[in-house]
Amino acid sequence: MTAEGPTQMATYIAVAILSLTVGYWVGVGSSLGFSRGPPEIRRKEKDSDGEEDDEDVGGSDEEDASGDGDLASVSAGMIEECKLVLVVRTDLGMTKGKIAAQCSHATLACYKTLSKSNPSLLKHWERTGQAKIALRCDSEDELLLLQATAQSLNLCARSIQDAGRTQIAAGSRTVLGIGPAPVKLINQVTGALKLL
Repeated sequence: MTAEGPTQMATYIAVAILSLTVGYWVGVGSSLGFSRGPPEIRRKEKDSDGEEDDEDVGGSDEEDASGDGDLASVSAGMIEECKLVLVVRTDLGMTKGKIAAQCSHATLACYKTLSKSNPSLLKHWERTGQAKIALRCDSEDELLLLQATAQSLNLCARSIQDAGRTQIAAGSRTVLGIGPAPVKLINQVTGALKLL
């Protein structure tokens, strides 16, 4: 072995360690929102954009956010798993296509809410695989109880009310989206429910 061999190996190891360290800190910085500028600047930009028209084809998300606590207070550890849970009412007899459409609306409602109130948690969920779980419940009362419980834990919880154009009566709550949030927190609300 020549004298050049150990020196070259030490250089490779040093470069690898440096790369891992820089990558780690870049990842941590982006999960904290450092790459997008100060939060107060982002809020001012959002406020000046004006209102969006939220007309949906198959349903609408419930816009009353009065039950929301501090959605920004929920956070996840760097390697903590997060998920979005979609609770579907089985007593309505919706077809698979109808369930898929309503779940899509619930996912979008939760995503839009967290993109405004807790973008760092949303980015963490996106980076960790965007887990989505579909669960079942048997009634609107059960759905509303789950929503209230989730909101009491400062979780994003959005119920979808059907527009009434196809199978379901107008105004019927069809799906509840909870999260994205840390798995252990969401399980406090939905841990006893069965998969759809």
